[in-house]
Amino acid sequence: MQYVSDDDGLVFDPATRAALEAFTGAPGDPVLPLLEAAAAVRSAAAAIEHLRSAGTGGRGLSAGGFDLLLRLRTSGDAGLPLGELAQLLGVTPRNVTGLVDTLEREGLVRRVPDPADRRSVRAVATAAGLAWLAEFRAPTRAAMTAVFARLSPAEAAQLRDLCLRLVQGVQGVRNR
Repeated sequence: MQYVSDDDGLVFDPATRAALEAFTGAPGDPVLPLLEAAAAVRSAAAAIEHLRSAGTGGRGLSAGGFDLLLRLRTSGDAGLPLGELAQLLGVTPRNVTGLVDTLEREGLVRRVPDPADRRSVRAVATAAGLAWLAEFRAPTRAAMTAVFARLSPAEAAQLRDLCLRLVQGVQGVRNR
């Protein structure tokens, strides 16, 4: 892709802009910058996901599986109830069940009964799961340092804030 800078020095994709202008029917349409921003967020997310996926050492761990394993790492030996994991990850309980099934087959997670609720099950990271995360740490640090090298720490914090505000906006639309 060939990106260029506009008059304000902000990077954009001319091909995406042209396609969106055709879609909206007007180059000056006030929704155009919003559509371009959404397209840029999707492109950035896809590029980072591709990089993350390539770096999983052939294990094929999905982003959801990685996030789940990361959450379990901080939960210690007690693990977390599957329902709580679903809330933390912002997914359905059915999705968490599938993720735990996959990670359990890989030997990275195990299910244990919840001592406080006989009807509930907890997921716990195994020693192999914790080792996998430890091995993944250095390549992740190197990749993210390279990906975000063009941003200052303040810009990275601002990007985080903007992305999470987008998530809040999506949640607001869903809750209508």
